Amino acid sequence: MIVRILAEGQYRVEGSTLDEINRLDEELLDALTRGESDRFHHLLNRVAALVRTGQALDAEHLVESDLVLPATDTTLEEAQRLFSDPS
Repeated sequence: MIVRILAEGQYRVEGSTLDEINRLDEELLDALTRGESDRFHHLLNRVAALVRTGQALDAEHLVESDLVLPATDTTLEEAQRLFSDPS
């Protein structure tokens, strides 16, 4: 799976690391939906750290990402706007 961390880059992540990222992603979305800022930032940093253990992709060869994470300094409000339904 290709994961992008905004303002940072793309990584190829596989195996058990990917399984853990998927599990934490559900919790991250829950924290985002509930407006739990501290929990959101804790989980975002955990997911980003796991993503960074993957293979960094060359910035000159961008590919479509399967999962996009906001930058780790993104506020809860910015993330809510980023992932809100525009309709």
